Amino acid sequence: MNNKSYYIYILTNKYNRVLYTGITNDLVRRVFQHRTSKKGFTGKYNVKKLVYFEEIDSPEEAIDREKQIKAGSWQKKIDLIEDLNPEWEDLYEEVVGWRE
Repeated sequence: MNNKSYYIYILTNKYNRVLYTGITNDLVRRVFQHRTSKKGFTGKYNVKKLVYFEEIDSPEEAIDREKQIKAGSWQKKIDLIEDLNPEWEDLYEEVVGWRE
């Protein structure tokens, strides 16, 4: 039995103009990596603010969900974020609190 959780997440920059969608099995670690990296897309565009995430139990479902979000329009991503986080607050501290 697999008790591991998987997370689909969306990051943005401080102006909320760039969106990055990813998948991980350790949300705190992965967002920390994005926040501290100067490499890749997130480093280049300073994408460090966690504005959306959802937890999924199966890796297959998580991969399917990530593909679904990535294939969606910009507006669909905005709607997802605003349904969960209308103020576009950085949710990272909330997620870090899970470990304490």
